[in-house]
Amino acid sequence: MVSLLSVIVIAITAYVYPSLADDHKQPSIRQDAQADYTIYFPLDKYPETGQHIQAAIRRGEPAVCTIDREGAEQNRKESLHGVPTRKGYDRDEWPMAMCREGGEGADIQYVTPSDNRGAGSWISNQLDQLPDGAEVLFVVK
Repeated sequence: MVSLLSVIVIAITAYVYPSLADDHKQPSIRQDAQADYTIYFPLDKYPETGQHIQAAIRRGEPAVCTIDREGAEQNRKESLHGVPTRKGYDRDEWPMAMCREGGEGADIQYVTPSDNRGAGSWISNQLDQLPDGAEVLFVVK
């Protein structure tokens, strides 16, 4: 009886442990050797934007964003110049306008507004406390 109880306890622990581990995932931003910080972008929450980031990086755009808030407006003008709007879609930029690497030549993709704006808000909240000039490696997970 004791050994059966032990087996049941071990089985339940093995079943429950992975879900408990999910509650303690690594933070979405941390310091890293490849850049000043690494941010883990949640593909499951913002799939269109996450897929765009992945595709743009595969096509040669940088995975590292150097924060440059003052340059964002000019970068956005340059990156979106000549890219027409489409009803029901936002134009997503990678690198983002707030990145020194953004601007002319950025990869643009049409995505749904809810995905794009949700992702933008999430990124803004993650980077809010980081200074201009900070290099942030984006990893889409």
